[in-house]
Amino acid sequence: MATDEQSNDIPVGSMLASIGVKVRALRKERALSVERLSELAGLSTGIISQIERGKGNPSFVTLVQLAHGLDISIARLLPTEEHSSPVVRKSERRRLDGHGLSSEGHACYELLTPDVEGALEATWVETPPGHDTSATPYSHRGEEFGIVLSGEKDVYLDGVRHHLEAGDSIRYASTIPHWYVNNGSETCVSVWVITPPTW
Repeated sequence: MATDEQSNDIPVGSMLASIGVKVRALRKERALSVERLSELAGLSTGIISQIERGKGNPSFVTLVQLAHGLDISIARLLPTEEHSSPVVRKSERRRLDGHGLSSEGHACYELLTPDVEGALEATWVETPPGHDTSATPYSHRGEEFGIVLSGEKDVYLDGVRHHLEAGDSIRYASTIPHWYVNNGSETCVSVWVITPPTW
């Protein structure tokens, strides 16, 4: 990916460098070696080293694995901007999927809250037919609430399937291993509210 490509007006090169700095700082804060983080995240030491040096171009799945290894929310790794207003306009939503999402079927994740510094974060999620995150189950501290606005989505909690259609909602402890599948014929649009971990 070219370094002059833009993502929400943040140069990709700068974004990758920022992610690298955060990963390294959080790893050291937790007294983890690259090797130990590699074990916890299920990633090679080479990939982690590249990311920390701002040389890697991680996919969303890779960032999820890193976040799990560091025991933080995925949003904590992404570049932040100063927001003076509590309002987030549709055109100003910060995309959380950045790049490299082919393995997740080009899902779209957008932050609905101004930042991730409060007690909760809300995310607008669009997942196409066939979208499946079962290969990388999520598990972290906190609690989640989701509501399907259109389409349908299967939410798996520790392997137990919960089928949601438009208007249906669900709440669960984020510590339960969970993943999502869109077995429907149309893109599923949903909103997820998450209480972030306590740092």
